Amino acid sequence: MKVSIRLFGSLREGTGVGEWDLELSEGTTVQALRQQAAAEIPSVAALGQKVAVSINFEVALDDRVLQPGDEVALLPPVSGGGGTCTLQATPLVESEVAARIAGPDAGGVVSFVGVVRNHARGQTVDHLEYEAYPEMAVREMEKIVEAAAKKWQGTRVAIAHRTGRLGIGEAAVIVVAASAHRAEAFEACRYAIDTLKETVPIWKKEVTPDGQYWVDDRP
Repeated sequence: MKVSIRLFGSLREGTGVGEWDLELSEGTTVQALRQQAAAEIPSVAALGQKVAVSINFEVALDDRVLQPGDEVALLPPVSGGGGTCTLQATPLVESEVAARIAGPDAGGVVSFVGVVRNHARGQTVDHLEYEAYPEMAVREMEKIVEAAAKKWQGTRVAIAHRTGRLGIGEAAVIVVAASAHRAEAFEACRYAIDTLKETVPIWKKEVTPDGQYWVDDRP
């Protein structure tokens, strides 16, 4: 069977294509797909098990069997919609994100705004470029919001993340948490941004005077 593989971040840049067709035998597992992709794509081989595989917008375990028609994506390590979570190419506005979860029951509202700084890892940064797997990124952000609501009852969280080119000082991500009490709002906000950096398929490229680097690829 033939499946179409979507590539993102450093994997896409390494091959020069965003999609790649792969012939697989019936009963192929995710682990076998990894091995075949690594044999044909050097950038996949270089990252090894750091590459996650998603099927139909959900991260898949290695023993899962692929089916005809599955949408498959190879995801390099993340840098790290609708409703309360958005992924957008336009500038982020903190007040607009906070408005998504505003309410008279909120005694504490905590915001985190991640902005582009002019240096990283000892080098001057000219600008950043963010790339995402949109459908899956929004789903993963919504999972974070749902988990926070269960962990801290009565707490609401909104998340917005930029894509594309961002200059120094521009907001890359905004997380706002609202709760009856400030302690829960602080905890939920920190949980959301920390989890986002680990699980949401958004990749960051740093552009410096000496070159450009995907953050997950740097030594």
